[in-house]
Amino acid sequence: MSRPTGRVLTLLELLQSGGTRTMSELADRLGVDGRTVRRYVDHLIDLDVPVESVRGRYGGYRLAPGYRLPPLMLGDDEAIAVLLGLVAGRRAGLTTTATASETAAAKIRRVLPERLARRLDTVLESLAFTEAPGEFATPDAGVLLTVADAVRHRRPVSIKYTDRGGRRGDRTLHPYGVVAHAGRWYVTGTDPGIEEERTFRLDRITDARTLPGSFEAPAGPDPAQRVLSGFATAAYRHEVTLRIHGTVEQIRSRLPASVATVEEPASATGADPASERWLLVELRAERLDWLPPALASLDRPFTIERPEELRDLVIALADRLASNARGSASR
Repeated sequence: MSRPTGRVLTLLELLQSGGTRTMSELADRLGVDGRTVRRYVDHLIDLDVPVESVRGRYGGYRLAPGYRLPPLMLGDDEAIAVLLGLVAGRRAGLTTTATASETAAAKIRRVLPERLARRLDTVLESLAFTEAPGEFATPDAGVLLTVADAVRHRRPVSIKYTDRGGRRGDRTLHPYGVVAHAGRWYVTGTDPGIEEERTFRLDRITDARTLPGSFEAPAGPDPAQRVLSGFATAAYRHEVTLRIHGTVEQIRSRLPASVATVEEPASATGADPASERWLLVELRAERLDWLPPALASLDRPFTIERPEELRDLVIALADRLASNARGSASR
């Protein structure tokens, strides 16, 4: 593709984004002078693209209202970026339906020039992942769009939600943000009826409707941090309290914010965060069998305040490791 032709297509993309583009803006974006911009506009008109000239102080060029846009045109780098993004999004669960990314990729692949299509096929065929693709429950596209619009305009929403116990109900939410985490979509906000922060999985919302009115989002953590904090404090079978000697960074390497809360004692406030000290760590879990290996890999002094069952599991792991080490030495 020659440079003038590429600039003409860039001009079309700028006009397709809507509104009136001034001569100086177009010249700056294309890297040419005003006379060349007019020549490019004439090229588009010759191709039956209805470009209108707008006179006046804020005049420039725009596309005629109601103009049907031509097929999408992508360069090599753009096509690779889109297709790889679709593949990665599908494996990470960041799609709204199981087939949406596959059909979108097939449409793009079908209209590409054969030379570029073969090169993209080579990339996709040679691409390997370190983790197997997960099975994710995807949210409804309409629900996602409605909730995202409510977040942007600070509007309350009414949702129909099914909790993990299978109980259905209607909720009202002041949504602060939409968060993608570990292959799932979440919305976090405040339930105005009980004045508490709540986090809901979008795939469990069957209907979402915007309500009249507006709200002010509170200051504090961003939506992603709110979701992670919610995970760490959610109700589970076991409540665990530990004291670990180390730094916050060391503890977070094995017990991230989505798993545990780390609270410094009042006497340590203002201390150097890189200095090691005894820190209070609390978490909730359905199972405890993963914690002894995590604590062993942390390799820091710790004490278990509760539950007693965790102390027994740690001792059992230590005994197995010692027995295996003695057995390997004798062999």
